[in-house]
Amino acid sequence: MNNRTLVVTLVSILGVLALACTAGVVGVAWYLSHRSEAGPAAATDEAIPGLIDYRTTHPDWLQRTHVDPSVQVEYPMKPAAGGNHHPVWMRCLGDVYPSPVDEGSAVHSLEHGAVWVTYRPGLAPASIEALAKRVRDHDYMFMSPYEGQSTAVSLQAWGYQLQLDSAKDARIDAFIRKYRQTASMEAGVPCSNGTTSASPSSPS
Repeated sequence: MNNRTLVVTLVSILGVLALACTAGVVGVAWYLSHRSEAGPAAATDEAIPGLIDYRTTHPDWLQRTHVDPSVQVEYPMKPAAGGNHHPVWMRCLGDVYPSPVDEGSAVHSLEHGAVWVTYRPGLAPASIEALAKRVRDHDYMFMSPYEGQSTAVSLQAWGYQLQLDSAKDARIDAFIRKYRQTASMEAGVPCSNGTTSASPSSPS
């Protein structure tokens, strides 16, 4: 093989390698961009039987306007899993509230990416404690009783809800795993500095 042939061969090989690298980079970029477009809540394909997906069925229920604290927001789902809300959110740093909280503030916490665990008043203390153990010391989590709830336990993230008859249901952990923070409409906004009051607060 003469020098000219060797040079042509080397240039051809380098060209093929460069094209392969470029294709690889473009492919990775395409995958990341499309995964991002799917939304953070699509980060896992874990199916949860019984899940209510309001983002698909009722996106019109998930408005995000701040409403004056003096206004009691009416929600089409109980407990609320999204919609217009009060300006100050409920603190959601693993807080276990012993009494019902302001729903408009709770919904604001969901917007930040929190999972709100609610239970029907009168639930057995052992079941309440089983739920509380899943919440305590976990950021983007909070829990409270909810008057008029139709099931023993309900879990809410922004646009998603799971209503269950038992605090022992394995789907509770699946819901938390899938939607805590990933369902946020304001990624990176913290759960700290919110209110801990059962009454709606005005922003400071």
